[in-house]
Amino acid sequence: MTTKIVYFVVDGRNEQTEFRGNDDTEDMRETFRAAAEAGPNDILKLYNTRGNLINISPGLAENTSDTRYKLEVVAAHCTGKPTTLVSHLGFDMNSLEQRLQRLEKRVFVDNGDIPSIVHDMKEKVEDFKEKLEGVEHLSWLGLFKDISSGTSLQPFWDKQKSLKKSEQHNQRVFEKFMKMSQVQMTDEVRDYLRKPTFDNWQWDDSEMLILLRQMYIDLGFVTKFNIEMPVLHQWLYEIYKNYNQVPFHNFKHCFMVAQMMYGLTWLIDLPSMLDDVDILTLITSAICHDLDHPGYNNAYQINARTELALRYNDISPLENHHCAEAFKILEKKQCNILRNLPRDEYRRVREGMIKCILATDMAKHNEILHSFKSIVSTFDFTDKEHRSVLLMILIKVADISNEVRPMEVAEPWLDCLLQEFFNQSDLEKLEGLPVAPFMDRDKVTKPSSQVGFIKFVLLPLFEALGSLFPKVEPEIIEPVRKALEYYTDMQKALEEEKKKKEGTHGLTKQNGITPAQVSKGKVQT
Repeated sequence: MTTKIVYFVVDGRNEQTEFRGNDDTEDMRETFRAAAEAGPNDILKLYNTRGNLINISPGLAENTSDTRYKLEVVAAHCTGKPTTLVSHLGFDMNSLEQRLQRLEKRVFVDNGDIPSIVHDMKEKVEDFKEKLEGVEHLSWLGLFKDISSGTSLQPFWDKQKSLKKSEQHNQRVFEKFMKMSQVQMTDEVRDYLRKPTFDNWQWDDSEMLILLRQMYIDLGFVTKFNIEMPVLHQWLYEIYKNYNQVPFHNFKHCFMVAQMMYGLTWLIDLPSMLDDVDILTLITSAICHDLDHPGYNNAYQINARTELALRYNDISPLENHHCAEAFKILEKKQCNILRNLPRDEYRRVREGMIKCILATDMAKHNEILHSFKSIVSTFDFTDKEHRSVLLMILIKVADISNEVRPMEVAEPWLDCLLQEFFNQSDLEKLEGLPVAPFMDRDKVTKPSSQVGFIKFVLLPLFEALGSLFPKVEPEIIEPVRKALEYYTDMQKALEEEKKKKEGTHGLTKQNGITPAQVSKGKVQT
């Protein structure tokens, strides 16, 4: 059985614990409680080295003795200056529990038994405590943000300095990147880099920069477009610095989209159908397509009336921002990988990148897909408009291609995406903004988020590409169909489990039996 060692500090003491692969969230919390000598009603808070709250769950990342987590205990019966998260939210959990205990005692004295409705209330209180006690998103919400005067017009991420990587961190990555650039990449790695099954979780940031560099070398961009190697290095490093530390739309996502685009280039043999400028446009667009993403989507930007929404008149504010950031970096002489292109080729790359990056706005999905379907049966690679639509389709496929990869690679990406969704919906609730149901942690599950998305978004898009390039069927489309089966089965299992729980709950109410009596085996159902 796999295990992982977690190092942490509590009350100034260095501690470490070993978790087994089958330990659930409650097992982990109990271990931390024991280490902290905390009571059952105490609230635990775990921080990473950046000072952000992180979730105590089986997904907790293994660390080292040099990157210890910090464990803090907040007593449920604390006094003095409010320090708990619930205090910042305006709740007095201690008072709520005491009132419930008094009510429970009074009902018991008056009636000789505890009605099931009281047990329901206790369960809801415990569930609410759990949400406040161990969720990573709270560090992202800006709980200390003053929202009493309405929604701020300033972009939310300006107030969240932790979204930016530190200069020290960036410098370490760059130094390692430069050292590794002197090493020759093996043919085995170069071949693996072309596979749709590529696993990003095995590579660190410096290594991914090297792999991106290799794409430009192996596709011949360095020689064909006269890109100086120091300029390519500085450009890639500047790109890296301008991706934020958000759960999903980060540098790793940038790399994975570029890697899938690179893989499609070899799988479909795009160089035999498109010219070098088009392929340079595709790879460069993929790398730049989410630059400086704040972790909150266009709906939030527009509803919160952020600076980006005002600047771009509510029209694809994020995608316009990503594109502007890309060319802002290219304006720096030491980063301009396009500086040796002839004027007409530069204009083609710029126009193509703008179209590709703006195409990643999912609000335009149906429009772009319909345009492609209308021309696919008579597709002409010499037609400029046909090629333009194809480039948009290709970057869209690469952008949402996680389900193409093996489940052990794809599922952690879904966890990252849901975390980013939940961060946003939690903030929207705090600010009184509309909340999309598919982003609400109280309404969505992992399978429910994927079944519809795969069925109505991914498969129609990928199958449309397959109608032009049948080669993508086994390596791109078939894995997505298997992912749909996987999440459909998971959804059915969750629904069956929910029905069983509801059946037990209904029986206990009908017979006047408490859920606690059932769980303790005092009655048979």
